Amino acid sequence: MRVLQQLFRGVVIASLSMAAGLALATPAAPEAGKEYRVLTKAQPVEAGKKIEITEFFGYFCPHCNALEPLIAEWVKKHSDQIVFKRVHVNFHSLVTQQKLFLTLDTMGKLESHHIKAFNAYHVDRNRLQTDADVMNFVAKSGLDKQKFSEIYNSAFSMQSKVARLNQTQEAYQVDSVPMIAIDGRYVTSPSQAVSGVGRVTEDMQNRAALQVLDFLLAKAQKEKGISPAASSAPAATPAAAAQTPAKKK
Repeated sequence: MRVLQQLFRGVVIASLSMAAGLALATPAAPEAGKEYRVLTKAQPVEAGKKIEITEFFGYFCPHCNALEPLIAEWVKKHSDQIVFKRVHVNFHSLVTQQKLFLTLDTMGKLESHHIKAFNAYHVDRNRLQTDADVMNFVAKSGLDKQKFSEIYNSAFSMQSKVARLNQTQEAYQVDSVPMIAIDGRYVTSPSQAVSGVGRVTEDMQNRAALQVLDFLLAKAQKEKGISPAASSAPAATPAAAAQTPAKKK
């Protein structure tokens, strides 16, 4: 009985500690220079009466993989208020992964195969480092291999799209992923969202980042005089910008 009581107390203490940690990780009033930063030079956006949200990511990034389910849920929740875009960064010279991302987007298969690409890398251990690796993923994912190959190997078109991704990455001063930009002016990340607290779990970091996103979305709407209720266009779909921790190397 005493052992069971001790075990029960241990579970209660652990639960209370986790709850306390989550409370500490919650950014009640995000501040510029702490939980988010303001870009030195604002970037152009084309979101109309919505707010543009851009996620910088990489299929190679374990932190991006962990964030993906939560950011997807957040995007769905706010789909009537935002235009959501993704930019696959050019870290570690993994142009093959950028081309994979762009080809999926061009084919209209990004929504159905985005998480599959993450799983290929982090679960199946396909590092997507070579064209052969990418085509191995394509063969197993049910994609039209011929159509994929035509787009993926379209030299001039693909080079132009990759260049635009890299230009966007540079303009937003991306040095780690995941990173999320709001309205071309503000940027935040899971690690930055909890910069004012002690060590917390990655899940706590990610949830804190979503709270900062809520704050910055409301801030951008207010500054533009946009009422959330006024957004009535169809739900936004993730797409490559201009057509996101893992550190840059």
